[in-house]
Amino acid sequence: MAFDQGTRNRLQRLVSDCRKTLTDEFTLQLQQDYGLDPLTGEVTELSRLTHLTDRERHTAALLRETLAHYLAGEGESKTQRQMAIQRIIREQAFTVLNRLAALLMMEARGLLLPAVSQGVQSQAFELYRHVAGTALGETGEAYQTFLFSLFDEFALDLPALFDRFAPQGRLFPRETALNELLALLNDHEIEPLWALDETIGWIYQYFNSQEERKAMRKASQAPRNSRELAVRNQFFTPRYVVEFLVDNTLGRQWFNATGGTTPLRDSCQYLLVKPDEQPEAGVKLRDPRTLKLLDPACGSMHFGLYAFDLFLQIYRDAWQWEQQHGPGSLDVSTQPEAGFAPLCHTYGDEEALLRDVPRLIIEHNIYGVDIDPRAAQIASLALWLRAQRAWHEAGVQAMERPDVGQGNVIAAVAPPAEKALREAFMARLDRQDAELFEKTLQMLKGLPELGVLLRAEKELPALIRQVYVGKGSDLFAEQEQETWQKAEERLRRALVEFSEEAGATYQSRLFAQDALQGLRMIDLCRVVFDVVVMNPPFGALSAGVKSKLGKDYPNSKNDLLAIFVERGLALINKGGRLGAVTSRACFFITTYRKWRENIVLGIGRPEVMADLGYGVMDDAMVEAAAYVLEKQE
Repeated sequence: MAFDQGTRNRLQRLVSDCRKTLTDEFTLQLQQDYGLDPLTGEVTELSRLTHLTDRERHTAALLRETLAHYLAGEGESKTQRQMAIQRIIREQAFTVLNRLAALLMMEARGLLLPAVSQGVQSQAFELYRHVAGTALGETGEAYQTFLFSLFDEFALDLPALFDRFAPQGRLFPRETALNELLALLNDHEIEPLWALDETIGWIYQYFNSQEERKAMRKASQAPRNSRELAVRNQFFTPRYVVEFLVDNTLGRQWFNATGGTTPLRDSCQYLLVKPDEQPEAGVKLRDPRTLKLLDPACGSMHFGLYAFDLFLQIYRDAWQWEQQHGPGSLDVSTQPEAGFAPLCHTYGDEEALLRDVPRLIIEHNIYGVDIDPRAAQIASLALWLRAQRAWHEAGVQAMERPDVGQGNVIAAVAPPAEKALREAFMARLDRQDAELFEKTLQMLKGLPELGVLLRAEKELPALIRQVYVGKGSDLFAEQEQETWQKAEERLRRALVEFSEEAGATYQSRLFAQDALQGLRMIDLCRVVFDVVVMNPPFGALSAGVKSKLGKDYPNSKNDLLAIFVERGLALINKGGRLGAVTSRACFFITTYRKWRENIVLGIGRPEVMADLGYGVMDDAMVEAAAYVLEKQE
């Protein structure tokens, strides 16, 4: 079933109806049960909620701590409270929708017995009730408990989506609303879509309506906050554009490295190769575990899903290369600290390697960043499902599949802003680590609007020198790296202890989680990538970070797309490739002249370009171009 316009329209209506059902349900829950009113911003004293059960009272307390955490960086005005409560409702809504959609996609791939597609008549639920007996209560209550058990099971691999104790996942629809939601999701016209990888991406695209985007643009030329920046730039990248860019970046890198002998030469249909082209192979082929691809505005991870296909073949090629040339013939010099042993020493045979490759791809090869927390949920899910499909196609039974770790998808969240919690945490550290922690939080200011545009790798060395050596002093790069790694490990350990100790509040856990996420973001900015592929945001800069971006990117400050291209080139090594689909106007308009001269032709070298015109990115009224730049310096 192709995603033609009619299919997309039907899915768009479904997502809109699901969002309305969930938004209405959670608005009522907050108003009637938990004493949080998104219309007035009023927060009822917890002691006055005498109608709540002990469990509901606990949830009400956690919701208030979540609200306080969100407001810590925004202020306590009535408007800010209204917006923060609306944020809670929106986050609960998209998390429930994403979870149920994920279970339906698992069903369609044979990873899960029918659990959602037939509601309380589902086969998995019937088995669950048979085992549990009458202990779970009435059918509606029992079905909710059953779904929670599934969430908890899948949270081991996909905590960003399924963790019921995360702030985005505290609420669940009551029986009437849940039945309405299940009826929408199980419509016969939608059923075939759950088997398609693109479905979750279109759900991500359609959660925010075109009308909402138009209203934001009408209210302000520039995005006023990180949510507006995310919503205004959610445009699904067509599959052919994804293939064109990945084929001519990752595919071309590997094609050149193998001297053109890889099967990717034939399977990458958009790889632009001259009929007589036979590139000379390098002395050593790269160990595929050292290859890194980044999508810095990953959304639903559409680029990563296709790159996954190429990496499967790259690992096969690497195994054959090592068999022909002997152990140690694969180059690991780009990551000597990783301590990679030769593939043939790690795996007994090719079958053992291929069984582990889906895990290796997620843990070593594909990285993604987005300023929208929904993207972190969906991108992690998309890669996990792609790994499961790879194992299924290879005949690897579920019990034989390796555990997939956290992966490398990061949501650029705001650093924690609670002053009292910050001071309490810093009091546990020695003077230098406390100073570094505070300076790190200052450096992360504006992260929800900046994402990877934060040049942490440029700012961090100065912080390390100031804190641990003294102003005006110098350190070798190796010393800086070692000093940071040791300090970061101490900070991570202290944050975990701070969040898990007896008496820790829920808000202190949220504080620690956001701080840990900030450390992950700093580490990503320090990674050197081989490939960057993206459909970056475009247009005016967010008001809150416009001054900083103008200072950090003077050649590209006219438009976000230009800044993302400059940043992408900075994140890759010499000879690496950047692929992007953006407006074509940047290649002709006078105001982009410095960007073209100093970035596109100065740091990069154009390799291929496709002038695509209108209608490429759904409802974006822009003429698009897809192009690849090779980094020259």
